[in-house]
Amino acid sequence: MTRIAIASDHAAFDLKQRLAETLRGWGHDVLDLGPADDSRVDYPDFGYRLAEAIADGRAERGVVVCGSGIGISIAVNRHPACRCALVSDPYAAALAREHNDANVIAMGARLIGPDMAEACLQSFLAGEFAGGRHQGRVDKLGAPAFAKEPA
Repeated sequence: MTRIAIASDHAAFDLKQRLAETLRGWGHDVLDLGPADDSRVDYPDFGYRLAEAIADGRAERGVVVCGSGIGISIAVNRHPACRCALVSDPYAAALAREHNDANVIAMGARLIGPDMAEACLQSFLAGEFAGGRHQGRVDKLGAPAFAKEPA
């Protein structure tokens, strides 16, 4: 199965633990990048850790969670190897894979419950990149910022 990295901040520690166990139950190899408990931490540190794991090939996909999902998704997306989508429902998670070739999803522990988070995760992992008309757009995501004029 797929090697999946997972990370959170303190606000989403419990959700991270649950999602890691769910992933293991589905047969995935989980790389838990922390934190180890719910003590206060800064989400950028763990977002960057996960982004590095994707970039250096230690994981194929990633899951990050913080209170809202917003801050940690911004942290992950600062790395050019990552395309992190903030999702709150399974359809958004599927589209993140199909249209954007997202390799990481972010979710907000204070915004969605654990059952919805698992449904999003399942949809994300089942999805495949459609390529075709979406490929050129995804290629632009990896280009230097503002390098191309809008079409």
